[in-house]
Amino acid sequence: MKYIKNLIGIYLKGMAMGAADVVPGVSGGTIAFITGIYERLIQAIKSIGFANLKLLFTGKFRLFWRNIDGSFLLCLVLGIATSFFTLAHLITWLLDTYPILVWSFFFGLVLSSTYLVGKGVKWEWRTILAFALFTIVSFVITSPENAPLGTNSAYWYIFLCGVIAICAMILPGISGSFILVLLGQYYFLLHAIKTVDVPILLLFISGAFIGIVSFANLLSWLFKHFKMITLASLAGFMFGSLNKIWPWKHTVSTYTDNHDMVRPLIETNVSPAEYEQLTGNINHLLYAILFIVTGIVLVLAVEFISLKLKKKANKTDKQDKVIMTDFNM
Repeated sequence: MKYIKNLIGIYLKGMAMGAADVVPGVSGGTIAFITGIYERLIQAIKSIGFANLKLLFTGKFRLFWRNIDGSFLLCLVLGIATSFFTLAHLITWLLDTYPILVWSFFFGLVLSSTYLVGKGVKWEWRTILAFALFTIVSFVITSPENAPLGTNSAYWYIFLCGVIAICAMILPGISGSFILVLLGQYYFLLHAIKTVDVPILLLFISGAFIGIVSFANLLSWLFKHFKMITLASLAGFMFGSLNKIWPWKHTVSTYTDNHDMVRPLIETNVSPAEYEQLTGNINHLLYAILFIVTGIVLVLAVEFISLKLKKKANKTDKQDKVIMTDFNM
């Protein structure tokens, strides 16, 4: 029963990651960090290497499944896929209808997540330098003023987008969806998901598979040899990405995508007061603050519950060990 509950919990965490990845500005990696599965995810992805694939192709499926933490990955992928195919319409509608409130909620999520990641870092000059450096890198990459590179829909380009975007998706703070916006493919691929365009989706998934396995190996090595610097860098990525999810934006120019929809090309962050002056729309400041606080409280609540569950699990394990020791005696 406990095993089934754990699998359901992983599935729900996958749904949360998928919902975040649909939004161009929020990273599924951030959600993995919030829910405490980030390092396990990296290790599981890293395990899908040549040695374990050889086990699969030689018929040793059970050993292969155990080595790659297969049940964990399957439940997570199913959760992510569920969000992609069921929440894509809802989230795009919410972004179009209530953009300030949606961005405010995610702003609160990422802000509090940055605090939680930073809390686990031993701060000294090297970690401070890494945090500052990657804050700047993230700030520049996620700047809303960045314009898409183009709208090339060639098969090789879709494959390349899969390789690049998936690396961003597992980096907390760098949104794979936003990278797709910069590459000019976000709305094209969102349409492919909505219409189940199998050839395009298979090309993108193939690129994503190659990219994620390669990148997970690098991240695993960094966690093993430079854990504090890596954590500080990831915290910097998250902190710098707040630049992208600032709720009040003014569209400077637009472009027409592959489906004749007018989309923002270049945006700039503005204050709530400037937003009203430039757009003539209500800034919803009080509601935005409420949603930011809700995002912060939600992350802190998840962290609090996770710590409680870990303590309870550790206590149960200790009691089981004591019982087994008494039984053996």
